[in-house]
Order: sequence, then structure tokens, then C-alpha cells
Amino acid sequence: MTLAVSASRVALHLAALMCVVAAWSPAVAATTLKATLISPEADARLERSRLERAFLGHPGGPAIDGVQLALDEGQFELQAVDVAVALSPQSAGTLEAARAAAQAAEKAGAAVLLTDLPADWTLAVADAVKLPVINLGDASDRLRQQDCRARLFHIAPSERMRSDALAQTLVARKWSKLLLLVGPSEQDRLRAATAQASIKRYGLQVVASKPFKLSADPRERDLANPLLLTAGSSYDAVWVVDSDGEFARGLPYRTVLPRPVVGDAGLVALAWHAQFERYGAPQVSRRFAKAAKRPMTAHDWSAWMAGKALVAIATAAPKGPGSAWAQALAKTPLDGSKGTNLSFRAWDGQLRQTLLLTDGQGVIAQAPVDGLLHPTNVLDTLGTDAAEKLCKATR
Repeated sequence: MTLAVSASRVALHLAALMCVVAAWSPAVAATTLKATLISPEADARLERSRLERAFLGHPGGPAIDGVQLALDEGQFELQAVDVAVALSPQSAGTLEAARAAAQAAEKAGAAVLLTDLPADWTLAVADAVKLPVINLGDASDRLRQQDCRARLFHIAPSERMRSDALAQTLVARKWSKLLLLVGPSEQDRLRAATAQASIKRYGLQVVASKPFKLSADPRERDLANPLLLTAGSSYDAVWVVDSDGEFARGLPYRTVLPRPVVGDAGLVALAWHAQFERYGAPQVSRRFAKAAKRPMTAHDWSAWMAGKALVAIATAAPKGPGSAWAQALAKTPLDGSKGTNLSFRAWDGQLRQTLLLTDGQGVIAQAPVDGLLHPTNVLDTLGTDAAEKLCKATR
């Protein structure tokens, strides 16, 4: 008898527990926004040796970490309007594979594509589908200018935005005379041209421009010698353009004159730094570090913002369809924990944003700098303004 009573009590407790679990289990959302993240299959940026060096401005891990964090944080908002976001990560080893992955995602019902791909691959994806594509990894100005696409949006700040942020900071500190050191790659050449455009815009002066090269050839040893490269000129700062990062990281405190280094080492303009201490940024960085087991980089912030963009458009148009989500992407302001609402520019699809100036240990300043004026939005002093646009696509 006692055993029978005990068994019945256990059954009642189990039934009650099941009811509680059922009550707290999330219901299936009425609408689901499907998104696909396409990343390189063998990403050279994420090789262990590069991750260990932790060059400023370089990725610290896969983009999925930041996107997933934003989706997890947005669950309450999504559930409140009975909508869900389903993310499907895909990898591609070639441009053709990236194009095929985009087409397959569109056929599978994806409403938005996220890309963390090289510029040419990003264009191939954008041309292969009729969906909005969010570029979260490539900073090439040509994607915002002559090679822009009507449905292509950019969260990562462009190279021009980063160089403008540096130029504004140099002007604010009255470091007007610059020694420009440029690396040997084609990417370095393009980025140096962008730097010079920013230097010209803000009235700075390049007193000398010199090439550098890291080489095992004894005949080229002088091209990697900081003392030789920084001698022979009078300057207020050294601007180094080094897309690889290896030369630049050894340049500060090794110049002939005791001058600051900016560009790809010393003082660097980034979208994010884990030591940013305003506008709720420490909480964001801590949540990311807890989830990903590593510090949050600028690349991670861009991925996190891509996830926040998905949550924002899903809640702005909870019933869809895809066309409504595409329209919401262009119009919905985003909170990036930078103290102001961020939005996509109509003329090039670039996300307006403040940038952080960091030495790697902390955030030294922000751009746009205080006191700078603009007719409509001071954030448009960073990067290509409407009057300068080369983009012919109609949004």
C-alpha cells in the first residue's frame, strides 16, 4: 500500500514537472527569417600563427561567434513579436563555390545573406542572388564605390573611413607633417592611395614616402630597417601602411626621431576594441568573451552587428515577407554600443559609425573628433560623402 501511494506521488510530481517544462518551453514562432553566413573554407586570416600575433585590425576568430551572440541576445525581442531567425553557416573554398552557396541558400528560402569573404567573392555572391547581402569582413573601398551593388550593405568600416579617422585625429593633435611608409603588396598600394586621399582632405602634408619590405635577401635588408627608413626627414608622425602587419608591429619606438606611429601599428583606427569603456561596451565585450573564450575584436563587432541587424529587421517586420525585411534593412537604425544610432548610407550601403583610436591597450580617442561639423550627419565625415560617390546603383 505504501509503495502504491509513493508511486502515485512520484507520478504526480513528474506530471507537474512536465507541465512546468512545457510552460517554459519556447513556442514555435509563426514566422522565421532565414539567413546564411558564407565564410572562406580555409581562411588564411585564422591560421594559428596569425591569431597568436593578434595584429590590431585583424580577425581574432570566426565570424559566426559574433553573429550567434547577437542572435542569442535578441531572443526576447524576437519571441515578443512571434518571429525567429534561423542562421545557416556555409563555407566556400573558391569564388565559384561562394556563388553556388549563395544560389543554394536563395533556393532554400534564405531572406538575407551574410558574407565574410574577399571583395571579388563578395561581388560574385551579390550578383548571383536577388537578396540583400551584408558584407561584414571586407573593407575595400571599391565595394562601396565603383563596384557597388544595390542590395549590398557593409558593416565593416571602409578603408577610407579608417584613414579619415586617423587624419582627423592627427589634425586635432596638430601632427601635420607625416612620413609615409608603404608595404610591397598591391593591397598596400591601394590602401596608401586611400591614406593620401584622407591626408589631402584634411590638409596634412606628406614630407616623404618610402617603401619597406621584409625579405630574407641580404640585398634588401635596408628596406626593413626602421632607423634607415625614418632618417633624413623632419616629421610629426609616421604613418605605416602594412596589410600583413608583421613590419608595422615592430616600428613603434624604433624611429630615428621620437615620434608617434599611426596606421597599422601604434595608433590604429578600428570599429571596436575590447577595452572601450563607454555606452555599455564593457558589457558587450564581456558577454562575447564569455561565449567565445577570447577578446572581442573589430571583426567580431562587425559580425555581432550583422546579427543585430537580422534581429532588428525581423522585429521591424515580424510577418515578413522577404521584401519587407529588405526594406527594413535599409531604414532601421541599429544600436552598436557606440553612443549613437547607426544607419546605412543611401548612396553606398555603408553603415555609419564612430571609430575608435587605439594603441592596443585601450581606447585613446574616438572619431569623428569633437568640433567637426557636417551639413547633415557628422558621421559622414568618415568615408565617402554623398557628393563624392562613384556608386551608380539605385537603392
